[in-house]
Amino acid sequence: MIEIDSHKIILETEGFSISKPLFSNEELKQMCDLIDQSDHNFAIRQLVLKVPKLQELIFNNDHFKNLYKSICDERYFLSKAIFFNKPKMSNWFVSYHQDLSISVKNKKETHGYSNWTNKNGQLGVIPPREVLENTVTFRIHLDDTNETNGALHVIPKSHNKGIIRVDETFNKNKLEKEVLCNVDKGGVMVMKPLLLHASQRSVSAFNRRVIHLEFCNQEIPMQWLEK
Repeated sequence: MIEIDSHKIILETEGFSISKPLFSNEELKQMCDLIDQSDHNFAIRQLVLKVPKLQELIFNNDHFKNLYKSICDERYFLSKAIFFNKPKMSNWFVSYHQDLSISVKNKKETHGYSNWTNKNGQLGVIPPREVLENTVTFRIHLDDTNETNGALHVIPKSHNKGIIRVDETFNKNKLEKEVLCNVDKGGVMVMKPLLLHASQRSVSAFNRRVIHLEFCNQEIPMQWLEK
C-alpha cells in the first residue's frame, strides 16, 4: 500500500490516489448510523451541516487526519460535503465528467463564474479554473467498492488539461488509459475535481456508500455555502 507521505505526489501527478482502510468497522458503523438517522434516499447534500457529528468522528481518526495533513495545509477548509449511495443492483451509470460546480451562498455575477444553477434552493456555479485546481476531494468508502457495484473509472493525468468538453467529439482513447479504482471498505480515494471520472451500473447485491468531502483554499466573492 502507498505510504501516507506519497499520496500528495501521486495525487499531483495522476490526479488521484487510493489509501488502505483507515477507518475501523466500528467507526464506519457509527458513520452509517448517523447518516441513517437523516431523511434521505440515495444522497444527502450539505452533509456536515445536516449531520455535524460526522466531521468530528472523521477527524478523530488519526489515520485520516495524517492523510489529510499530508495533502492539505492550514489554509484549506471544507467547501462541500455529500453522502452518495449507489444501492445494490442500481441500473444507472454516470458517464465521464469533471466535478465543476461549487455550492455558494449568494448569486453575484462575477467575471470567471458561469453556468449558474439552482437545485432545490441550492445555488451552484462553475468557478475559475484556479478554484478547482486548488480543491481536493476525499472520498471515504463505507463499503468495499469494485467493478460490480460502481467503482469509479478514471483517466489519469486528465486533471492537468483544464476543463474538458465531454460531448459527441470526446474520445477518451486520445487520453491516458482508464483505470478502475477499487477501494476497500474504510479506505479513502483522494482526487482532484478536474480528473475525468465515471461509474458503471451496479450488478452487485451490495451498496456503494461514499462520504464525499471537498476542501479548498480559495475565497470567492459569493461566499461558500458550506464553509
